[in-house]
Amino acid sequence: MSDGKLIAVEVAYALPERQLIVPLEVTAGTTALEAAQQSGIEQEFPGLVIDAGTHLGVFGQAVPPQQPLKAGDRVEIYRGLKADPKAARKARAEKAKARRAGEDGAEEP
Repeated sequence: MSDGKLIAVEVAYALPERQLIVPLEVTAGTTALEAAQQSGIEQEFPGLVIDAGTHLGVFGQAVPPQQPLKAGDRVEIYRGLKADPKAARKARAEKAKARRAGEDGAEEP
């Protein structure tokens, strides 16, 4: 399927304390997963494993690992969630409600 033409893409990964974007030239027809694996980004982040189960995106849009890339695409490697979003939202709402109740109570004599 590939004609041997090279295209320029980027592979990005970020932690709260460190972000890295690796420019890469790949053969036309290279998939998002293949580019992520070819980037060498795994060596920069201990514990990062890029395989078929890795969540990937292109410019903020989730894509399947076998998504063929176009020139200029930025492949983003997504980290797993640390907390359930619904539970975290509920905890924040309860904390805000308690804080408001405390503020209201402080004003009463």
